[in-house]
Amino acid sequence: MTDDVRGRPTVHALLADGTTVRIRGVGSGDRARLQGLYEEMSPDNLRLRFFVASRRSAEQAAERACASPRPGYRALLAETKEHVIGLAEYERADAPATAEISLAVADGLHHRGVGTLLLEHLVSAARADGISTFTADALAENHEVLKVFADLGLRTARHFVGPEVHCGIRLEEDEAYLTAVEARGRTAAVASLRPLLRPAVVAVVGAGRKAGSVGRAVLRNVRTGGYTGHLYAVNPSVTSLVSVPAFPSVAALPQVPDLVVLAVPAPSVAATAEECGKCGVRALVVVTSGLDAAQAAALRGVCRAHGMRLVGPNCLGIAHTDPDIALDATFAARHPRPGMTGLAVQSGGVGIALLDGLARLGLGVSSFVSLGDKYDVSGTDLLQWWECDGATDLALLHLESFGNPRAFSRTARRVTRRIPVLTVDAGRTEVGRRAAASHSAAAATRTLTRQALFTQAGITATRTIGELLETAALLHSQPVPKGKRVAIVTNASGAGVLAADACAEAGLALPPLSAEAIDDLIAALPEGSACVNPVDATAAVTEQQLKSCVDRLVRYGGIDAVLVVLVPTAVAAATGDDLVRALTRAPGRRSRTVAAVRLEQDLPVRLLPAEGTGSIPSYADPQAAARALAHAAGRSEWLARPPGTVPDLPGVDTPRAHAVVEAYLAAHPEGGPLDPRTCAELLSCYGIPQLPWAWAETEDDAVVAAERLRGPDGRVVLKAHWPGVLHKSEQRAVHLDLQGDSQVRAAFRDVSTRFEGLMTGVVVQPLAERGTELFAGVVQDEVFGPLVLFGLGGTATDVLADRAARLAPLTDLDVHDLITSPRCAPLLFGHGGNGPVDLEGLEQLLHRLSRMACDLPQLADADLNPVLAWPGGVTALDVRVQLLPRTANDPYLRRLR
Repeated sequence: MTDDVRGRPTVHALLADGTTVRIRGVGSGDRARLQGLYEEMSPDNLRLRFFVASRRSAEQAAERACASPRPGYRALLAETKEHVIGLAEYERADAPATAEISLAVADGLHHRGVGTLLLEHLVSAARADGISTFTADALAENHEVLKVFADLGLRTARHFVGPEVHCGIRLEEDEAYLTAVEARGRTAAVASLRPLLRPAVVAVVGAGRKAGSVGRAVLRNVRTGGYTGHLYAVNPSVTSLVSVPAFPSVAALPQVPDLVVLAVPAPSVAATAEECGKCGVRALVVVTSGLDAAQAAALRGVCRAHGMRLVGPNCLGIAHTDPDIALDATFAARHPRPGMTGLAVQSGGVGIALLDGLARLGLGVSSFVSLGDKYDVSGTDLLQWWECDGATDLALLHLESFGNPRAFSRTARRVTRRIPVLTVDAGRTEVGRRAAASHSAAAATRTLTRQALFTQAGITATRTIGELLETAALLHSQPVPKGKRVAIVTNASGAGVLAADACAEAGLALPPLSAEAIDDLIAALPEGSACVNPVDATAAVTEQQLKSCVDRLVRYGGIDAVLVVLVPTAVAAATGDDLVRALTRAPGRRSRTVAAVRLEQDLPVRLLPAEGTGSIPSYADPQAAARALAHAAGRSEWLARPPGTVPDLPGVDTPRAHAVVEAYLAAHPEGGPLDPRTCAELLSCYGIPQLPWAWAETEDDAVVAAERLRGPDGRVVLKAHWPGVLHKSEQRAVHLDLQGDSQVRAAFRDVSTRFEGLMTGVVVQPLAERGTELFAGVVQDEVFGPLVLFGLGGTATDVLADRAARLAPLTDLDVHDLITSPRCAPLLFGHGGNGPVDLEGLEQLLHRLSRMACDLPQLADADLNPVLAWPGGVTALDVRVQLLPRTANDPYLRRLR
């Protein structure tokens, strides 16, 4: 992103057909080009735009857009390669928070999403300017512009006056609008990826004559992989490489490539990309590594200027196994096996390991993209592709970074409803990367934030590549269990004990079997079998007996999955029984999840072909099987939940909150912690309950405040305050149970003496009721956005670190998870006989904290600690808020990185 001549952000975004356009503010030098936009319109379109077919109206419109900046007016244009293709503008009306808009799109570019994209950006800018309603007048016959307004996803009202239609458009960013923006973004992203993943013409630049070069390896893989399109090499020294025709430059190729793979030295990357762009290439894969900052910026600029999608640099390449394409543009040692797994990785080494692992399982991939340094194409793009390609039923991701986490989260929430999405949670132990400076929220490291993202999006997060493959094997081959209840069957009691331990450690349950189920199993198994859970079928069990046992457990309604743990025995070998065959020769078992553990197995996980079309996952270790079952049960639980909603909150005064923040930052340009008065005012804008308090700077003021705030028991609390103070209790800056004026005066003198030169005053409060001390906080992460934390509060907050976290905005289900996830949760629901706390009040507090964090990007962090909860209410006893000068960033606005 750059800035235009008026200091407004310049961004690139995708049209419906995948074309890249630049959107920026209008400058004084744009007059001739804007006038050209209007002059090239047909008379009929001019009439629809200006109500008269007047060239003079076009001149006036260009003059107005390019005039000196003025309050209440904004104009945005869309352009491709210096051609202006659209203009959207608004000007404040007399009515408060209302602006009139107009829209113009070049002839020949209608129905490609130019107008809608411009309006989305205009809506985002208007919201930031405090505008809540757009108005527009159009001729009733101007069906196209009326449809653009109607399809935005915003609430639109129409009023017909003669031949004209007056439209009122409310700008609230609700779920309907975000869903419409997502749908348009998905269409555009998928269209832009077609030249990358389904190219008709491919060229490799940088393939040399010497064996062992990366470019030559890529070229060979494309050729030997059976690519069905036209393939060329670019090398000025030869006419053919590995039986592929070669040409001296991209411009000399007989066809314009859809996709070019660059394997040239880092200093040559940008210049080669420029040549590709000028020739009309639509997509680049840059395998070159080692670009410095200037080279990287030049490559990004070239790709944006020419509308090329970019994978890499520093990547392994891409592959698409559809037989109609059969593209392997990687330098991996083996061609990827065709399959139905979508795979996207940042690390090429991880990509090779996962490709090999999937091949051993017999799964293969539908498409593979090594994202590398991820200058452009991202995990979100690939999720959208797999959602629509009709060939992917499982998605695997290895992402070390997120370009737009909130957009990724919304996309993933939608995609995971249809196919499982698995990831390796890489970078869990980064040292020193704190999410914010807040003392209680300091535990909110990137790990905690990533975990919140994965949990809310329904992504199955594993800790290792091996665990990822183990879980993928189960999710690919078996139905997800409806719950966590597992029945274990084994032919060796010791192996059953190991499996039981593994299941318990993974959070699975081994419920006792009913009397009827036990009798049923006794009839099926050899004498001496232990028909409890785990079921010890003994070493004497035959193939047929084991099959009958598993079949009966599959039909039993008291469990959700069956885990069969086998060891090789001389008994089975002597009788010719194949206990594994008891699992694989049983069609119709798809009603329950079935997995096996074979302790003698050489590979960590295998897929055993079963009768019919299915397979059984077989593990070498009970812990691996238990982890995979736990992940599958977690997915089932997530699928069974409704999506959740973000509730409307009465009594929220966002404009006043913005005014409070702006006033503070005007007085403190570098930001900082709020004083108690400003802090209380900000929280009051969101209806966050606080214990009554008073500010006192002198001993007499403290006595007066105490007299006014004493409750029925006459006791008050006095807290010393100075900017940035942390952990008042640990610093003995709090005096409790103060009765009478003399105790208040003594407490004030004590803190004044001990904190002389630091203390700016004291906060006086009535002594709070007895209750559970909790913590609620916000961290504004620069990458992930606002994160809401909740858990045990008071002096134990940092010691026990008993907290949960979710990314804002919080749905009702997110809030439920926050309240029930910490270990202290039983205290909130009446453990110990004290009755539940005010759960509804607690939910409201978290929702309002989430809303405040989303409304105010300047909110760096907030600590409400302790928050006191009791059956009669919830209130914040101590609050710390820090602001930093930050500009609003619309996380859902369509734009390229």
